[in-house]
Amino acid sequence: MHLQTTDTAKTSILRQIPAGVWILGFVSMLMDISSEMIHSLLPLFMVTTLGASALAVGLVEGLAESTALIVKVFSGTLSDYLGKRKGLAVFGYALGAFSKPFFAIAPTVGIVLSARLLDRVGKGVRGAPRDALVADVTPAHLRGAAFGLRQSLDTVGAFLGPLLAVGLMLLWANDFRAVFWIAVIPGLMAVALLFVGLREPEHRQREKRTNPIRRENLKRLGPSYWWVVGVGAVFTLARFSEAFLVLRAQQSGIPLALVPLVMVAMNVVYALSAYPFGKLSDRMSHGKLLALGLAVLIAADLVLAAGNHWGAVLAGVAIWGLHMGMTQGLLATMVAHAAPADLRGTAYGFFNLVSGLAMLLASLLAGLLWDKLGASFTFYAGAIFCAAALAALAKPAKAR
Repeated sequence: MHLQTTDTAKTSILRQIPAGVWILGFVSMLMDISSEMIHSLLPLFMVTTLGASALAVGLVEGLAESTALIVKVFSGTLSDYLGKRKGLAVFGYALGAFSKPFFAIAPTVGIVLSARLLDRVGKGVRGAPRDALVADVTPAHLRGAAFGLRQSLDTVGAFLGPLLAVGLMLLWANDFRAVFWIAVIPGLMAVALLFVGLREPEHRQREKRTNPIRRENLKRLGPSYWWVVGVGAVFTLARFSEAFLVLRAQQSGIPLALVPLVMVAMNVVYALSAYPFGKLSDRMSHGKLLALGLAVLIAADLVLAAGNHWGAVLAGVAIWGLHMGMTQGLLATMVAHAAPADLRGTAYGFFNLVSGLAMLLASLLAGLLWDKLGASFTFYAGAIFCAAALAALAKPAKAR
């Protein structure tokens, strides 16, 4: 009934997104500030202070990230069974916040690994219930925009965190441990905001609760859902831990304190692109958009493989950020569209279980290639896995 300009339409979409999505976005932003202040420095801390090899970095990052994704199976399933998601999300964010001091006191790589595992268990506990909450509170026609908005806010934290880390490293003469202590503060703020600010919607319970991973329930996750899971797994093989982006930046001759700026560059592009591509996914074929994202990742891998100069590394990292903006919210939206509403937590859980195993394999392979053959081979291998994912996408599937 109303004629609107493009700008007015954009504003209208943002206003239609429920307040709960904004709260979850700002919670993600605060926790990402906390996490990225540490993670943008952690590979350098392990290599320069603790004397770790690239393979050790790959092992720590692979185990940590795969743990987060695997734990999502159990938290997502539990949230479906209980019909409650907020409590699990709060617990997961609290685990993440309370893991941060251990990085500051870590004397060995083993303690760093323990802290990373605790942090990622927290991420795993909160991840599937949080994504299911976004889907629960958002109308179907706005889900792409809602996931894109949450991802954009999350990614604002992902570039503010490294930016703060750089400033504090310059201020405190490369004192890793002092920066890690400061990172505790935004983590605690995230837990407080979620606990106070979010009201969980009422869930309509079926007459009798059943185990979401019983055979008859899993049968309801149809072929289109499992196709998304398979493509997501191959995609994860191509997108190994971002710790290797940090190590690549160090090789290019960037001063130690400024290396986290490459993560700032990546996440600025990621934050700016996630919401527009999220909206686009509400109107465009998911399979075509994901294929474009994979093509962009191939370009990023090739640039990072071929270039040693800091300018080439920065360009490759920025292209990497663009592919993240194109695909991360999209994959979450594809799962939401393919799964029954009462099994969304379980659906995100199994999606992340398979992706977690792929992440562990990818990071171990990346570390091994880095140590044995050099950085270029690591990124060429990523491009090859991207090509395999594109081949999988070429097969007909009803992903929408």
